[in-house]
Amino acid sequence: MSEDVPVMTVTELKGRLDSGDVPVLVDVREPYEADLADLPDVGQLRIPMAEITERLGELDREAQLVLYCRSGARSDRAVRFLIRQGYSNVFNLKGGVLAWGREIDPDVAPY
Repeated sequence: MSEDVPVMTVTELKGRLDSGDVPVLVDVREPYEADLADLPDVGQLRIPMAEITERLGELDREAQLVLYCRSGARSDRAVRFLIRQGYSNVFNLKGGVLAWGREIDPDVAPY
C-alpha cells in the first residue's frame, strides 16, 4: 500500500504515559499474547485483528487511538482499515511490543 500510516514510537508513547496524557491503546493481538508480554496496563481495549470489523462501535472516532501488536505489522493493517473507515486520529505503535521490550522495558520479553 502506498499511503503512509501515522506512527507513534514507543519513546513517544512512554512520554505520553508518564505525563498522564494517555491515548486509547488498542491491542489487536490474539488474547493469549497479552499473557506472554504486554505494555503497561492502562485499560487498553483488546480487539483481535479478526474482530476489528464487527467491533468498530467500541472505538471512539474522536479519541486518539494507538493500535499495537507484537511487531507492528497487524496494527499497521488495522490502522489502514480504520483510516478507510473515516478514523483520522489513529496511529500504529512502531515496532509494537517487541520495540517496547527493546527500548523501554527489558522485562517485557520477546516472544
